[in-house]
Amino acid sequence: MTRTVTGRTDHVVVVGAGLAGLSAALHLLGAGRRVTVVERDASPGGRAGHLDLDGYRIDTGPTVLTMPDLADEPFAAVGDSLRKRVELVPLHPAYRARFADGSSLDVHTGADAMAAEVERFAGAREAAGYLRLRDWLERLYRAQARRFIDANFDSPLGLLNADLVRLAALGGFGRLDARIGRFLRDERLRRVFSFQALYAGVPPARALAAYAVIAYMDTVAGVYFPRGGMHALPRAMADAAADAGADLRFGHEVTRLERSGERITAVVTDQGRIPCDAVVLTPDLPVAYALLGRRPRRPVRLRHSPSAVVLHLGTDRTWPQLAHHTLFFGAAWRGTFDELTRTGRLMSDPSLLVTRPTATDPSLAPPGRHLHYVLAPCPNTDVGPGPAAWTDLAPGYRDALLRELERRGLAGLGAAVETECVVTPADWHARGHAAGTPFATAHTFAQTGPFRPRNLVRGTGNAVLAGCGTTPGVGVPTVLLSGKLAAARITGGPRRPRLSLTPRRRPPYDRP
Repeated sequence: MTRTVTGRTDHVVVVGAGLAGLSAALHLLGAGRRVTVVERDASPGGRAGHLDLDGYRIDTGPTVLTMPDLADEPFAAVGDSLRKRVELVPLHPAYRARFADGSSLDVHTGADAMAAEVERFAGAREAAGYLRLRDWLERLYRAQARRFIDANFDSPLGLLNADLVRLAALGGFGRLDARIGRFLRDERLRRVFSFQALYAGVPPARALAAYAVIAYMDTVAGVYFPRGGMHALPRAMADAAADAGADLRFGHEVTRLERSGERITAVVTDQGRIPCDAVVLTPDLPVAYALLGRRPRRPVRLRHSPSAVVLHLGTDRTWPQLAHHTLFFGAAWRGTFDELTRTGRLMSDPSLLVTRPTATDPSLAPPGRHLHYVLAPCPNTDVGPGPAAWTDLAPGYRDALLRELERRGLAGLGAAVETECVVTPADWHARGHAAGTPFATAHTFAQTGPFRPRNLVRGTGNAVLAGCGTTPGVGVPTVLLSGKLAAARITGGPRRPRLSLTPRRRPPYDRP
C-alpha cells in the first residue's frame, strides 16, 4: 500500500489546467470528488498551449502524441471517450530522418514496413537487428509499465519486485547507446532509436537503457496527430471535465495557499478564496514548493534537462521532402550532447526537429499557406546563457537556424516566412519553468523512479504534486499518468494500475 491523503477529500482544487491537472481532475471526478480547476491562462493546455497568429493556429507545446490508450484513460474515468471528442490521425511515417550524408529514412511503426525500410537503407543484417531491437523494446516496456511507470513510490524499497529482476536481465541498467549498439551497427540507425534520451535530459551515452521505453512509444506504439492540433487534447479534456461537473475557472492566478497546521484549507487566487479539502498542484516544482512553503531536502541540487529554441513559422510555401515530423541530424553527435548538457554552448552542428502540422491538417493555416515548427535543443539557463542574454542572442540564432535549414535542403525558407513567433529559454523562464526549460528535471538515475521528486511533500498532509517535474516524468503519456497518480494519492485507488501493456493490432483511431 502506498501513502494517501488522510482526512476529508470531498472537494479538491486542482491548480493548473494543463494535461496533468486535467487528467487529475477527470480521475477525481470519476471517483466522486467535487473538483474546482483554477488556471492562470484564459484557456486550458498549460505547456500544451495554443496561439492564434495572423490566421495560423499554432501549438506552442508538444507536437508528438503517442500511446493514445493512455490519453483515453482520463476520459474513461468519467464514462467519456477520447475518440468521441478528438479525431486522432495516425502518422505514416511517424518520422522522417535526414542525415548529414544526404541519406533519408522513413520511420514506420509497423514491424514489416520498418524492416523493409531499414533493409533498403542499410541492408538485410541491419533489418534483422531492427526486428530483434523491436522485440527487446516491447519486453522492456512490459517490464516497466506496471511497477515503474504507472506507480507511486514512497521509498526506494518500492523498486524491489519481480519486474526489477526482469528489467535488470534485459540490460535496463546499462547504457542506452551501448545497448542499442548490440542490435544496430549503423550509426545513423542508432541515432533514430536513441535521440529520444534528449527528452529525458540525458545524452544516450549516459542514459539508462531503461529509457529506450521512450523509443518504444515513438517507434512501436505509434505516433498520432489530433485534428485541430495538439491543443485539441487539453481542450477536449477540459470539456469532458466540465460535462462531468468540474468548476473550471480560467484567468485565475493562484497567489497563496491558506493552511492550518499540515493541511491546506483554501486556495487563494487574484479573484477570491476557494475553500478545499485537498489540492493538486501542477505548476513547475519551484512554484509549487513556494506556494506550499516547503521544499524537500535533497543531498544534491536538482539537474534540469536542456531547453529549446522554437521557431513557429507561417510560410507561403512548403517543401516536399518534409514529412509531418522530420528530424535533421547533424554530423556531430556526442559533441552536440556535450554542448547541450556540459559546456553550455549553442549547438555548433545542430540536430533539429521540423514539424509540419499542415501536412496532416491544412486547416491550421490560411488557404494556400503552411505552418512549420522548428525545435532546436539548447542549453538550459543553469548551464548556458541566462534569460537576459537571449534578448541579444535570439535574432541572430533565429537567422542562423534558417540558414542551416536552407543549407540542408529547405531552399528559400527565410524568404517564405510571412509571420513568425520565436520562443527562447527566456520565455520558458518567464512562464515559471525552472532553468528556463519546458522539459523539467532531467531523468538521471538519481532523479528517476523513487529518487525523482515525489508527488507528496513532507510537512503537508493534503497536497499532491503532478506534472513533468514529479512522478513519473517528462512526456505527454507520463504527464497524463502523473495526474492519474496524483488522484490516486487522494482517492486511494486504483490499487492495481491499469496501464495498457501492448498496443492494439489496429488502434481504434486508425482508418482502414
